[in-house]
Order: sequence, then structure tokens, then C-alpha cells
Amino acid sequence: MVTMSRRGFIAATLATGVARSVPTIVTRTSGRRILTLVYDKSLGMMRAVERLVP
Repeated sequence: MVTMSRRGFIAATLATGVARSVPTIVTRTSGRRILTLVYDKSLGMMRAVERLVP
């Protein structure tokens, strides 16, 4: 398993969010994507949870 610092994880999460939001801005679907960071005890680090709210 890759060892990742919190800064690296946050940077990767933000990069993923930007990559997902760019096509959404162009095609603009109905609804909102809510990105939440939660602490995952099994991973021992924060992880991103994305929900689509109509």
C-alpha cells in the first residue's frame, strides 16, 4: 500500500475534484455534487465521499 501524507492526500483529492468538475461546468447537469472528507479508521486517514444532490 502506498504511504501518503495528509498533504498529499488532500492534494490528490482536490486534483480529482477539479478533474471531475471541469466537464460538469461545460455540460452543467441538474443537481449538485457535495464532496465531504471523512476519517476512515480502517485506512487510518481521511477519504473523500461524493454525493449527488438533486
